[in-house]
Formats: sequence, structure tokens, C-alpha cells
Amino acid sequence: MFVFLLIVWIIFNGAITLEILLIGAAVSAAVCSFMVFAAGYSFKKEFGYLKKLPYIIAYLFVLIKEIIKANLICSGLIIKGSKSIKPTLVSFKSPLKSHFLGTVLANSITLTPGTISVSLNEGRFEVHCLDSSLYEGIDDSVFVRILKRIEE
Repeated sequence: MFVFLLIVWIIFNGAITLEILLIGAAVSAAVCSFMVFAAGYSFKKEFGYLKKLPYIIAYLFVLIKEIIKANLICSGLIIKGSKSIKPTLVSFKSPLKSHFLGTVLANSITLTPGTISVSLNEGRFEVHCLDSSLYEGIDDSVFVRILKRIEE
């Protein structure tokens, strides 16, 4: 986290000088100390997330692919006209135990065109789909499988 904060500091300053590096290091150290003592941050957890980085990167690529695919499907539905669109509200239970990853899944569903996460209660999702064809496989999607691997 220290290195990340220092890089952000340098980017925001737009230059690299000794003064910027020293002040940035001091500010980054202060923010990291605050995060450890006041917010319960743990460097061990951060290293655990680094092990999961390949899955996180894969998730981002899958998310981009699914957004593009859903854009094409929604465009086709719109071009066909409103007679072929059948909006539906679906509900499913996610196998994810982490509330954070459940929120990531809900946000990913909402980011994907044609679907909106309506609610998330104790792992149960309600999703509004522009068309019933957009629901197919949402409960056991690639999103869920990758997030399950991140959770392990």
C-alpha cells in the first residue's frame, strides 16, 4: 500500500524531485500508519491479495468481454423493436460468502448492459433483465466462478 500511495503522490505532482519523493514518502507512511492502527488494515491481507492478483486481472478482462457482449445483444434487441423485448425480474442465490465479493458481483451485473441488480440480501440477488435471454446462466456465470476462486 505504501508503494501504491507513493506512486499516486508522484502522479498527482507530475514530477519526480527529491523534495516530492521525501514528502510523498512521509505522507504515504502516515496514511499507512493510520490505516494499520485506526482502520484495522493488515499488510498480511495485502500480500494475500497479491496471490489472487491473476484472478482479479482475469475477472476484469471477463467483465470487459461481458460488457461488450451484452452491448451487442442489447443493440440487437433495440433494433428488433419493443415487441420482442420481454423484461423480467429474476432471483437467485449466490454461493459467495463474502459480502464484499457479493457487492462486486452485484456491481458487475449492473455494469453489464441490459441487467440491473435490484437488491442483495444475505446472498440472494434480485436482478432486472431487459430481456429473459439476458438472464441465462447469470446464477452460475463466469463472474461467480472467478469470484469464488478469489474468495478461496
